[in-house]
Amino acid sequence: MRMLVSVRDVPEALEAARAGVDFIDLKDPAAGALGGLPLPMLRAICAALRAGRGGATVGAPLISATIGDLPAQAVARIVHRVRLVAASGVDLVKVGVPGRGAAALPLLTALARLPLAVVPVLLADEGLDVDVVDAACRPAYAAVMVDTEGKQAGSLLQRVAAAELRQFIAAARAAQVAVGLAGALRADDLDELAVLRPDFVGFRTAVCEGSRAGRLDPQRLKALQAQLRQSDLVPG
Repeated sequence: MRMLVSVRDVPEALEAARAGVDFIDLKDPAAGALGGLPLPMLRAICAALRAGRGGATVGAPLISATIGDLPAQAVARIVHRVRLVAASGVDLVKVGVPGRGAAALPLLTALARLPLAVVPVLLADEGLDVDVVDAACRPAYAAVMVDTEGKQAGSLLQRVAAAELRQFIAAARAAQVAVGLAGALRADDLDELAVLRPDFVGFRTAVCEGSRAGRLDPQRLKALQAQLRQSDLVPG
């Protein structure tokens, strides 16, 4: 399993890069589950992470960014924002999509048409519809994730049944799409994550001082990385 860590500014991004994380995810934790950063900040972070590499991305962490928490019905606004975020220099653009409900399918259809590296993030607070999962697990997307919107209500593994997550991961694997899990995940979740075996797992709260809106803590990050590597040695 690879590690995704969410950061909100240049110092946090550089700290994550020094730690050797696989995905550096740009978001504003104080602005919601998938709170978006201003475009100038996205560009500044991308420039800082690329500096010293001659602009090359080989061997560097992949950079993803969220577009912000927009209502799923606002398809035109979402598509416009995806284009702007993609142009900021990130590798992947993450878009929150309801895990169930009529609004999810039109949004996923519109996102699949974009010639960009989009990652639908299914918000599973109310569960996951089979039709939504099927629409999100298609080769048109760079990857697919499940996350939660209400971060105070417990981790993803406390809120979504393991059987449901296994079905989601299996659907992504069948479509040959990289699959990730996130949602207030903590070190205590690593054993169960090692059994589920997603391709990558996302963290913010677990590597911060205090709440997810606190500063990134390098010591917590290093400790979690060590635990993740150890859990990967356990047969799934």
